[in-house]
Amino acid sequence: MAKNKQTAILLIHCPDKQGILAAVTNFINVNKGNVLYLDQHVDYEQNTFFMRIEWDLADFIIPRDKIEEYFFTLFGQKYDMNFNLYFSDVKPRMALFVSKMSHCLFDILSRYSMGELNVEIPFIVSNHSDLEWIGEKFGIPFHVFPITKENKKEQEEKEMALMRENNIDFIVLARYMQIISEDMIKEYPNKIINIHHSFLPAFIGAKPYHAAYERGVKIIGATSHYVTTELDAGPIIEQDVVRVTHKDTVKSFIHKGQDLEKIVLSRAVEKHIDRKVLAFKNKTVVFS
Repeated sequence: MAKNKQTAILLIHCPDKQGILAAVTNFINVNKGNVLYLDQHVDYEQNTFFMRIEWDLADFIIPRDKIEEYFFTLFGQKYDMNFNLYFSDVKPRMALFVSKMSHCLFDILSRYSMGELNVEIPFIVSNHSDLEWIGEKFGIPFHVFPITKENKKEQEEKEMALMRENNIDFIVLARYMQIISEDMIKEYPNKIINIHHSFLPAFIGAKPYHAAYERGVKIIGATSHYVTTELDAGPIIEQDVVRVTHKDTVKSFIHKGQDLEKIVLSRAVEKHIDRKVLAFKNKTVVFS
């Protein structure tokens, strides 16, 4: 697909019924839309239909500001659909949260500066000032909110106010070492992406690679997931592993693990930006 095409994207899930696929594609075809991407999945255990469809808007008859209304009236009610409509020329606005480790932050900002991520990054938030120089290097405002047990609620309210002022669509925790409050999670449901060392919930704690080394594991992993009120138990977007052996040291464990973390996080972020992730009942359907 050419990058300059203006397209519309529908993400849909609903109870599975005969005729849904035909109805959606017919809606696009009769209104002179050209389908560019279609992927669908049926979860037979949940009796739920999932779909992602994208089409060219160049000759589409329905004005873009009326598409959602028309679609809901014609199909949303009939099929009891949950759906979201997006447009390719509207870049989502992403806030980056970080603490003291720079590997994930650097990787995302490098991809962003090279034009690999179709997103806007209005600012970076941190609870420490250590990485402020990275914000300066990439020309992105860096806001420091030092957090203690006593001021956590007050500081997070300031962070949320900053995000509202900047119309933030979603948040990426690029190794942000603070637990996100329930209030922020409720304001950004399935819109806060975290990266976690290992396949959850293995080797939790402050020194996971040390623990993995002591255990003599043969693979180490990384998991990127949406944040929910249950710590590190949200819908998983992306995972991967790398092999290790008895020859590896704690230092090489950390090096391999952090390299994997940044790759897995960037994959998850890219999938989210491209509107290819649909969260449902603490699982995800990730379209190809």
